[in-house]
Amino acid sequence: MKRRADVNLYEQVAERLIHQVDKGVYQPGERVLSVREASTQFKVSISTVVEAYRMLESRGVIEARPQSGFYVRAQQWQPPEEPEMSRPSAKPSVVSVGELAMTVLQASNRPDIVQLGVAAPHPSFLPVRELNRIISGLARQDDDRGMRYDFPPGNRELRVQIARRMAAAGCDVSPDDIVTTSGCQEALRLCLRVVADQGDTVAIESPAFYGTLQAIEALGMRALEIPTHPREGISLEALKLALEQWKVAAVMLVPSFSNPLGACMPEENRRRLVRLLAAQDIPLIEDDIYGDLGFGTTRPNALKAYDRKGTVLYCSSFSKTLAPGMRVGWAVAGRYRDQVAHRKYVSSMATATLPQMAIAEYLAQGGYERYLRRVRAVYAQQSQRMVEAIVRHFPAGTRVTHPSGGFLLWVELPSTLDALVLHRHALEKGVSVAPGPLFSATGKYRNFVRLSCALPWDDKLDRALVTLGGLAEALA
Repeated sequence: MKRRADVNLYEQVAERLIHQVDKGVYQPGERVLSVREASTQFKVSISTVVEAYRMLESRGVIEARPQSGFYVRAQQWQPPEEPEMSRPSAKPSVVSVGELAMTVLQASNRPDIVQLGVAAPHPSFLPVRELNRIISGLARQDDDRGMRYDFPPGNRELRVQIARRMAAAGCDVSPDDIVTTSGCQEALRLCLRVVADQGDTVAIESPAFYGTLQAIEALGMRALEIPTHPREGISLEALKLALEQWKVAAVMLVPSFSNPLGACMPEENRRRLVRLLAAQDIPLIEDDIYGDLGFGTTRPNALKAYDRKGTVLYCSSFSKTLAPGMRVGWAVAGRYRDQVAHRKYVSSMATATLPQMAIAEYLAQGGYERYLRRVRAVYAQQSQRMVEAIVRHFPAGTRVTHPSGGFLLWVELPSTLDALVLHRHALEKGVSVAPGPLFSATGKYRNFVRLSCALPWDDKLDRALVTLGGLAEALA
């Protein structure tokens, strides 16, 4: 199979099989190649075929039958179209999303609300029992370590475990390279404060995670929104043009399963991006908080893996995988490491000690990868079911992303619909959504919403989607 540098290999395998189904090589109900047979025929690894088949399952092209293999679905389910590449404002903008973000987040504290608008995993998906057992054990220990400050760079045992974990993302880092933080949001804010000043321009994806926008807003900087593809991420061509036109102090983005798009940059794009910015000595702040949640078997390399000059500032946390409430994150800031550690100390002195100890112990016990395999499969299934529900219940012409990881969907509703009005009416009906303008510095995406798939599928969730679809139909 001829390989293309601009498309992930497993996507190329999936496209080839879709083409064969479309041409009648495989009929509905007929068995397709086994994983091993496909690996041999396409000259790719077994793990690549597994990822391709998972994608085909999520799109309703094939189905797995126990002890039998994979078969073409008898009734082909047609997924909805994806939103097109974004076309944001072509100039730097002042950011103002704080008030809207607080409105959305305050609804997350209400137990009567179905939390489709909050990008946090439901507690039933988390290893709560294991973490509680570890915390109880630490509390019973006859010492006071958990009561002391863990000054920057943070808990040594946790930094050792993080350094080992980052090898899976292609990063060769030392525990001494790592600074622990109170979640990924603090890591992003600290890194941004180190590399840019008030009034500076920061290039970002569009739509962008509202936490990124809030950090830019809080520090008095301006956002330069760059066109972004719903599957492949930020447009490198558009970014290059923007860098020629504007003085950019830093670039911030989420390369793996981004929020809200779920986009995942192809590997060659990652290399090109790091080279482009390194050549101009522009710092790149990478938010990799969803990197462990890909639906395939191979974790994407972090942008940090291609950093040769120390200009990539890597940020992540355990909030989307283990425990949002523990607020444990970290930064690997390259040449800016000492400055980030100093900023951490003067802004919040230290990250809470006991949560760092608990997560370090959980990682050391060796069950994290097994847990991730389980939860990835759950999110892949949840994403597919939610897309199918959107097709059934939302207005005709609704578009939705087809992510290959994470647990978020970006939904484009009819152009006549106002997502802020939908958000308000949905809350009255007991359903939260994240309205599109929350993800833009300039209030774009007024007919978009972001939905979370990180909820257990039950009658309550099903009714919430029916309600939301009905409201969208009425307001369109």
